[in-house]
Amino acid sequence: MTFRPLHDRILVRRIDAEEKTAGGLIIPDSAKEKPQEGEVLAAGPGARSENGTLHPLDVKPGDRILFGKWSGTEIRLDGEDLLIMKESDVLGVIEAPASAKKAA
Repeated sequence: MTFRPLHDRILVRRIDAEEKTAGGLIIPDSAKEKPQEGEVLAAGPGARSENGTLHPLDVKPGDRILFGKWSGTEIRLDGEDLLIMKESDVLGVIEAPASAKKAA
């Protein structure tokens, strides 16, 4: 199934947090918090102003983002748990450090 978000909404897959602590202890699923980091899978065309001007989104498919703990609406699509949220719920885009860009 293909999903296309409308307006300024994006489709996000959560990126799971590490399952072990620094000391090597395994954290049970019941004690884990939902990750607040994700990958943008699809993005709408952008928001329209009152005069009809289209303002494109700053995020695009493939971006790794940070978002608020209670952001978005959880959905299940093709057996996968995903989030739909407005671009305004995104706190920032995670970019590769400069040293990683040089190596690529």
